[in-house]
Amino acid sequence: MKDWRIYARGRDMREIKGGITLPRGFKAAGLKCGLKKSKKDLALLLSEVPARTTALFTTNRIQAAPLKVTKEHLRNGWAQAVIVNSGNANACTGKKGLEDARLMAKITARSLKIREKNVLVASTGIIGRPLPMNKISRGIKELTKRLEGKGGLSAAEAIMTTDTRPKEKAVKFRLKGKEVSIGGMAKGSGMIFPHLATMLSFITTDALIAKGALRKALKDSVDKSFNRITIDGDMSTNDMVVILANGLAENKEIEEKDGDFQTFRKALDFLTSSLARMMVVDGEGTTKFVEIKVKTARSSQEARKAAYSIANSTLVKTALFGEDANWGRIMAALGQAGIKLKEEKIDIRLGRTTIVKDGRAAKFDGDKIKKIMSGENISITVDLKLGKEEAIVWTTDLSEDYVRINSHYPT
Repeated sequence: MKDWRIYARGRDMREIKGGITLPRGFKAAGLKCGLKKSKKDLALLLSEVPARTTALFTTNRIQAAPLKVTKEHLRNGWAQAVIVNSGNANACTGKKGLEDARLMAKITARSLKIREKNVLVASTGIIGRPLPMNKISRGIKELTKRLEGKGGLSAAEAIMTTDTRPKEKAVKFRLKGKEVSIGGMAKGSGMIFPHLATMLSFITTDALIAKGALRKALKDSVDKSFNRITIDGDMSTNDMVVILANGLAENKEIEEKDGDFQTFRKALDFLTSSLARMMVVDGEGTTKFVEIKVKTARSSQEARKAAYSIANSTLVKTALFGEDANWGRIMAALGQAGIKLKEEKIDIRLGRTTIVKDGRAAKFDGDKIKKIMSGENISITVDLKLGKEEAIVWTTDLSEDYVRINSHYPT
């Protein structure tokens, strides 16, 4: 399946091969410490200097121990390192799980000779199992020896669970003569549903940026990327997006009111959207990338509700896998979205071809629709004709492989 990417364009922004270690002053490493049978399962990210840091977390009411520790450590808005394990979520593990998450931070801090409060902790994997801290402790100590400026890919591999490929992206741009970089890595291929998903994403930048500007840029960017994807409508307990800005590009500090802020936002949006698309393309057992656009809704909230109702419909998703243009299922999903509709006004398009006009079947070329449905990238547009707002959601089809993967995933 092809990677459906977007590209940075123009002289002011360039897509660069790399990830979290592309920006100045960042090092990373990944290794196998024994949480998984044969793959890397422990990653470490380090900034040479403390970095201004902000994060967003899952809204699931049940949250894993590492999230709680990371939230505590981020109260002052600074961080210097992130330690991440895969293969074990350290969720629903009680007091011991919280102690283990704090111990991960402590061991990392001592090994790096930095403040414990400047270490963030993340975990992903199976829920309910205690962490094998003897393995993790040895792994952390070894990781600190392996840190390097080209270690981003190794770290991206180490945070994977059911992902089939590492996900990383980087971009460079200029701010008043200074070259600035943003790099990122992410994991996630199932249980993907806002706000955030079964996903972790770590973003680095050497930009010097004010605390409020960094927070706003991340929140707005996540709303336009990670918070518009869904694979199966489920939300996990461990999910976070973290951005560290160490200021080593030595640019003039970016404030919200500056023109430089818009340039920074554009680059960050490119990076997060690219990573979000990679997650959808790599969805568990998926064969198609699907963009659902609901337009002319009464409000952006109603447009989003309608788009997600379609995107999370099992009947719609299985029809997509079966390459069946079953518009009745789309209409049914719209009807259960919990928003006001006028059936007689609704139009639906597959690609550029209208299949529903004013709430009824439209005449269309069957061969053209068949070709659209057999493609790897499908767009569905729903025109409600009720207002001026719209929303876009990225999703996938649903195959037998999804059932196989998740029926064999242990608890």
